[in-house]
Amino acid sequence: MKKTFLFSLLIVLTLGLGACAPATSQTAPARTLNVSGSGQAILTPDIAAISIGVRTEGESAAAALSRNNARAQNVADTLTKFGVAEEDIQTRNFSIWPSQKRDSSGNVIGTTYVVDNTVYVTVRDLEKLGELLDAVVQSGANNINNIQFDVDDKTAALSAARIAAIESAHQQALELAEAAGVKLGEVQTISFYDSTPQTVDLRRADFAMAEAASVPVQPGQTSLTVTVNVVYEIK
Repeated sequence: MKKTFLFSLLIVLTLGLGACAPATSQTAPARTLNVSGSGQAILTPDIAAISIGVRTEGESAAAALSRNNARAQNVADTLTKFGVAEEDIQTRNFSIWPSQKRDSSGNVIGTTYVVDNTVYVTVRDLEKLGELLDAVVQSGANNINNIQFDVDDKTAALSAARIAAIESAHQQALELAEAAGVKLGEVQTISFYDSTPQTVDLRRADFAMAEAASVPVQPGQTSLTVTVNVVYEIK
C-alpha cells in the first residue's frame, strides 16, 4: 500500500511541475530594409579577343587536313607578323567530320570531309586591329565569329564603381528610412555582381570583299556596371 501511495504522489508532483513551467518566448523577426545601388565606370578598351577559324573541305580526310594545315599556318604566321604573342593564341576547336553530298533529288552522291580549326586570339594593339583582320582573311581565315573588346586591367575602375554602388545604396536607404520614420541599424548582408564587356559580331560575310583596305573597326567605349544589394536592420 505504501508503494502505491508514493507512486501516485510522484505522478501528481510531476504534473504539477509541468503545469507551472513558463511558456517558451518567441523572438520577433528582425525588421529590415533591402536596397539596391549601382556604380558605373566608362573605359576605353585596350585589348580585343577574336575567334579566328579556318574551314576546309576535301575528298578525303587527309586532303582536307593538309589544306587546312597550310592555311592555318599562314594565319599563324600573319598573327606573328602583327606582334601577337604565342601565349595570346589559344586553340578553341579542332574537328574533322564527313559531309554527304546530295543531288537535287536528295540522293547521296558522295562524301567530302570538313576540317575546322579555330583559335582564340587576344590583340593588344588596337590601332592595328583592322589591318590585322584584313591580313588574316587574305592569308586563309574564313570564319571570324566575333570581337569582344575589353580592358586589360580593370582593378581601379571596378573598385571605384563598387564604392559608388555602395554609396548609392546607402543614400537610398537613408531617404527611405527617413520617409518611413525609422532609423537605420547595422548592415545585415551585402551582395554584388559586375557587368560583362561588350561584344561586336563580325560574321564571315563582313570579310568577303576585304581586299587592300583594312577592315573598319571602332572599339568605342566599354561600360562596367556594378550592382549591389544591401540589407539594413531598421529600428
